[in-house]
Amino acid sequence: MRTLAVCIFAGIVSSLVTLWMLNGAPMGQSDAQVPPFSSRAKGNEEKPFQAARANAFNAEGLTPDELINVTVYEQCNKSVVNISTTARSGRLFSVTEQGNGSGAVISRDGHILTNFHVISGASQITVNLQSGESYGAKVIGKDPLNDIAVIQIDAPEEELFPVELGDSETLKVGMRVFALGNPFGLDRTMSCGVISSLNRTLEIHENWVIKSIIQIDAAINPGNSGGPLLDSHGRLIGINTAIASRVGESAGIGFAIPVNLIRRVVPELLKYGRVVRGEIGITHVSQIEQGLRIRRLSPKGPGERAGLRGPKLVRRGPFMLEDIGAADVIIKVDGEKIETPADFLGRIESKKPGQKVVVTVLREEQEVDVTVLLGGEEMPASAEVDL
Repeated sequence: MRTLAVCIFAGIVSSLVTLWMLNGAPMGQSDAQVPPFSSRAKGNEEKPFQAARANAFNAEGLTPDELINVTVYEQCNKSVVNISTTARSGRLFSVTEQGNGSGAVISRDGHILTNFHVISGASQITVNLQSGESYGAKVIGKDPLNDIAVIQIDAPEEELFPVELGDSETLKVGMRVFALGNPFGLDRTMSCGVISSLNRTLEIHENWVIKSIIQIDAAINPGNSGGPLLDSHGRLIGINTAIASRVGESAGIGFAIPVNLIRRVVPELLKYGRVVRGEIGITHVSQIEQGLRIRRLSPKGPGERAGLRGPKLVRRGPFMLEDIGAADVIIKVDGEKIETPADFLGRIESKKPGQKVVVTVLREEQEVDVTVLLGGEEMPASAEVDL
């Protein structure tokens, strides 16, 4: 049986090499303020699209569907950017690698939303706007675990058109969607499709998945990474991230990171440059039938201080061996059942340093609740920036 691979699609080197992730099938609320995302005045936000429906057949003879397609493109194309990257690899013989991806303007301060993998390792980032102007960009913040990054350019406000954000909680299977980006370097390309499924999980790293992924059938290809996924009102509902393909090109199965996750992550990227996550001090677990067995705890870390137990060292003749049977088995966090490492990481990731979590473990065949005060680096107030 053939294996279906998930491909993260940033074009690399001039020959568009794709990065493959196997087992592709498969993160918390920030206390920071929402960044200066664009938002039309209430009551006016749907007027261009209402007008499109009202003029079902206009002077150009467009059908209602065609008119909506055209309106979305004309309204939102100016919010899409082309991102070109340059990176150098090799110590003795330096090799220049070039990449290509997409992004969306999210503020008139020049902030641009894209995928982390689009700009990862880049020594130089160039952003091309709809006006034709190009600007060098700097990285403001990055979240590799969620494949999200924010970069910034110094461009006049009149050249920047922030995209409006939607709400991914209101999405339904069958809704029409529009993917804008630069596939294969063909800038300002739009493809149409529908939401094929919701709440997919996408594995980005080993033992780390992004939940609530949007599956679409709109054609997306290398170069689309980081580009906006829009609804019929021109609102950003996700950023295009990966495709399921055996050859690295569109096969009608694409994946987008939902906008509500972006809303939680981006404020921290703007303020701190990264996502501040709580740390529990468990560095290794193994999945068993009952839950997750703790295999290693950070010495004097939050988990060990709270009383969680890892394997004991016991003497077997001349050797000291681990008795893993003495280790706690995690079955719940804050009352929510834990079945996989991704479940556990997701629950901890949603917390901040200084918050408490109740970890329910199996210990000597009994359920025991252990309250853990999460550690992690607290960000100083001086690290904040005005939004």
